[in-house]
Amino acid sequence: MASVTIRPVTAADHSAWLPLWQAYQRFYQTRIADEVSAVAWERMLDPSEPTNTALAWVDGKALGMVHWIYHRSNWSIENSCYLQDLYVQSEQRGLGIGRQLIEYVYATAKAAGCAKVHWLTHETNATAISLYEQVAERPGFIQFRKPL
Repeated sequence: MASVTIRPVTAADHSAWLPLWQAYQRFYQTRIADEVSAVAWERMLDPSEPTNTALAWVDGKALGMVHWIYHRSNWSIENSCYLQDLYVQSEQRGLGIGRQLIEYVYATAKAAGCAKVHWLTHETNATAISLYEQVAERPGFIQFRKPL
């Protein structure tokens, strides 16, 4: 595989990001409204927002994306980092791109002074879980939520 370059998105990257974002939604069998995606993209570009995005590039083509959000925590003085979305094109999985995206978030969050990085995945996402168990601890918490 060619060398992977990971970098934060710029306004010029929308056409590279959007197909990955849409593929991620299909993977999780969900549909996020276009207006929500448009606002999310605006937030990703706004330096005053806590939301961040990077793309993994190989030979000029974006093959993976990661979104993360810095937030306060009552468990530490420092912020925490929520790795919200991670996606690598299906034909590129198993080549280390997902791991590199996670490591990129680790380094970025550490540089920003965060105390930890945390995330969720679906219990049926065995491929991702296999990777995540290599790069992080599994604390055993169960998520509960109620849409409002």
